[in-house]
Amino acid sequence: MNNSTSAPDEPVKDDALTRPFAGASPYDTYVHASVLNSLQRPLTEAPDEMGFLVTTQVMELWFTLIVHEWRAARVAFAKDDLHAAMDALTRSRRALTALNAAWAPIAALTPAQFNGFRAAFGQASGFQSAMYRHMEFLLGDKSAGLLRAHRGDPDVHEALAETYREPSLYDEVLAYLHRQGLPVPRHVRERDVTSPYTSDPGVVETWRHVYAGPQHHPHLALGELLTDLAELVTRWRFDHVMVVRRAMGSKPGSAGSAGLAWLEQRTARPVFPELWEVRGDV
Repeated sequence: MNNSTSAPDEPVKDDALTRPFAGASPYDTYVHASVLNSLQRPLTEAPDEMGFLVTTQVMELWFTLIVHEWRAARVAFAKDDLHAAMDALTRSRRALTALNAAWAPIAALTPAQFNGFRAAFGQASGFQSAMYRHMEFLLGDKSAGLLRAHRGDPDVHEALAETYREPSLYDEVLAYLHRQGLPVPRHVRERDVTSPYTSDPGVVETWRHVYAGPQHHPHLALGELLTDLAELVTRWRFDHVMVVRRAMGSKPGSAGSAGLAWLEQRTARPVFPELWEVRGDV
């Protein structure tokens, strides 16, 4: 017997859902959804341009979160707080997974569909994204030239220059491992952090100590978490290559870039290279 006083299909009444707001809803005041939803301004009638705009903007938001988490992890490593660092890196792994999934709306654009709006964005190109450049700099992939490209916007340039001058996330990981007694070479610890990070045999040896040690050691868990991040970043770069290859082939990119060739070159650059090399030594 159903003792309910309302019919099964009668909606539950909740006055909180229908009470008028004095102004903008508390949700909009906190999330700024009305601002976010006003930023999609297609310049053509092409049906695929809206998806391209939303996908690009969503990726920028994921970049922002990932940069936030990597900065938090970098600070934690500098304080020898491995637990907080691992928490931040784990959160960033979830964000990277979501970032990679964001390609879906535009992953199958045909050349004709892409050409329907490509001319509208003129000289705009993804390599101009300052927040993505923060990500790359935090990974140790520093570039004075790509920093210089943002000089026209002083606030953006200075924020990016700060990330350029600071140790990368990986620099702080290696400094932390040294303080924990692992043999990180002095020349690596004292290197010019504005230079692109390149693989070092001494750091391979550092990770060999970690991977040859106890299999439940926190430093091994750190190595595997960093490897997860490196793989996800590489997969994002590769998916970017595939989207461009499918939509425009080898044509020159926007703003005069080499397009596909430039992206393929970037994709080939390893993230945390010694973590991949050490696997052959274990």
